[in-house]
Amino acid sequence: MNLKVPKIRYLALFMLILLPPMTGYMAWEAQTVDVTVLEIDGAPEGIVYITDPHVQASNIDHIREAVAEINRLNPSLVLIGGDFVTGDESDFAYQEVWRSLDAPTYAVLGNHDYRVGTDGPTGLARTLAVQTSVNVTAAGYDASALNDGAADTAFADELAATLEENGVHVLRNDYARVVAGDGEIVIVGVDDGWAGAADPPDVPATDAFTVYLIHEPSCRADWDADLILAGHTHGGQFLFPVVAQLNDYGVIELAGMFDEDGKTPTYISRGIGSSNVAGVDLRFNCQPEIVLINPTEEQLRVLDDTALPATV
Repeated sequence: MNLKVPKIRYLALFMLILLPPMTGYMAWEAQTVDVTVLEIDGAPEGIVYITDPHVQASNIDHIREAVAEINRLNPSLVLIGGDFVTGDESDFAYQEVWRSLDAPTYAVLGNHDYRVGTDGPTGLARTLAVQTSVNVTAAGYDASALNDGAADTAFADELAATLEENGVHVLRNDYARVVAGDGEIVIVGVDDGWAGAADPPDVPATDAFTVYLIHEPSCRADWDADLILAGHTHGGQFLFPVVAQLNDYGVIELAGMFDEDGKTPTYISRGIGSSNVAGVDLRFNCQPEIVLINPTEEQLRVLDDTALPATV
């Protein structure tokens, strides 16, 4: 008797064979940090930007290695784009990792730092609310409609205080003008949009390079700035070819530089942490990244050959 096995069974068997090595690869990729080099006219030299560390027991060694890599680059300044935690913490003991950074550090908070929109359904609801209820124009910016009581402000306040104790200056709708590398920079920190806490400050006119830090890229406006740095998306985390193409064409905004005519250039980082699947951090075609802006000659020497510059 000639029994014909349906092709779908062959496909299922093939997928079962591939699953263990594929999962192993994705777990490896989630723990392997890449360095992305940006050349940006007018920006001070040697600035490092990271975001979305989501520090926890399962990734603390990975975050420590990322901090060691940042210190190896000897940056003039470190900027962090929020989501320091998962939102499930009972304490912030792991945030002591930032004390090891050897450069002045400024940051904003993200939605996980307010315990808001941290799962699929509530995240989707916040995404839709931004599109329908938030004014993201520079002149009339208003995210107060998202201040609906869902955000855990006390949790965010305690986290911010812990970060300050560990050397991270948290800008919550505030700005700082500091010396970095070979010039001055104005850092404008916009508090989290999904929490309804975003209220951009008035920034005096200046010739200094101005960068806005904001967690969710969809909550940004065309501010009078030289650059916006955002995170939140993890670069998609699983960047399959079709998704990557949609991102490259600007249909969706997950990772990379978005520099449309008449709009403030925005870089969305893939982040250094990951949302975990069944307790394991996984990524595909979307390595965690440290962003290095206008590297010095010394920094270029310490970078390995895999750090390919993306010129802006």
